[in-house]
Amino acid sequence: MHSTPGSVAILAYDGLCTFEFGIAVEIFGLARPEFDFPWYQHRIVAVDQGPMRATGGIQVLADGGMELLETARTIIIPGWRSRSDPVPATLLAALRRAHGRGARLVSICSGVFVLAASGLLDGLRATTHWRYTDELSARYPNILVDPDVLYVDAGQLLTSAGSAAGIDACLHLVARDFGTQVANSVARRLVMSPQRTGGQAQFIPAPVSRTPRSDLSRVMQWARERLHEPLEVRDLASQAAMSERTFLRRFSEATGASPKSWLQQQRLARARELLESSRHTTEQIAQQCGYRSVESFRVAFRTVVGLAPSVYRERFGRGEQALPA
Repeated sequence: MHSTPGSVAILAYDGLCTFEFGIAVEIFGLARPEFDFPWYQHRIVAVDQGPMRATGGIQVLADGGMELLETARTIIIPGWRSRSDPVPATLLAALRRAHGRGARLVSICSGVFVLAASGLLDGLRATTHWRYTDELSARYPNILVDPDVLYVDAGQLLTSAGSAAGIDACLHLVARDFGTQVANSVARRLVMSPQRTGGQAQFIPAPVSRTPRSDLSRVMQWARERLHEPLEVRDLASQAAMSERTFLRRFSEATGASPKSWLQQQRLARARELLESSRHTTEQIAQQCGYRSVESFRVAFRTVVGLAPSVYRERFGRGEQALPA
């Protein structure tokens, strides 16, 4: 059963970052007739009084002022208009109250500077666009800034890197609320690949690999079709007709992740799908996803997903069809 996900409040302000704002509206504000359960209720919340002009000259009309934050379950903070521009005290107070009553706060790109100014990130991991991580660390030394990831999920507080990483962070939140299958369905409607995990590198120094992308894609697809096998990096390198050292370097150059990390992501993504949609036992799922033991599968799943397989199935499985995990 899918519960009502509640209201999503998307901040708008004069000087609004249009792309980041559009990401939040696209994911949380569009009607989803393809689903037979309640979707998010979204509201545009005005931070400033008077006309609010977004980048590109677009004028934004809000549904109301910051009083709407008092009932929002989730608050989205797009990239802030200027990292040096002070955040209104009324907004900071509203965010602290929302956090205190359990609301989730999500920043995209430089929106993290709003959360940082509130003090809510002190002592926690966070990220932002790679161009701003040094500044964030210098200005807010109590925040554990991770410059090498797409997004950080710290429970109530989610921070994401440069603009497009906001899509991944928002899809991650959808997966938290509804499961991987629903998040992937939203991704397909966006005509993009399934949501990337937060640990993937946000900046790839050599995005154009000397290895043709089609070659790596072929090897990756070959591996996806064999997740039930205990694949090792040497198996992928052999399939690519490369030495293991060369394959490691070129895979990292092209994807921003190590082959081992990528394989883990694929195995756990497949495990989520099976827990949501199949009647397989945990032992069967562990075998189908290439784990040598059910114990190692449970540890990996809990470490990455944050839930035990049994809890994940109870929350996102198809009720009467699912067997205990």
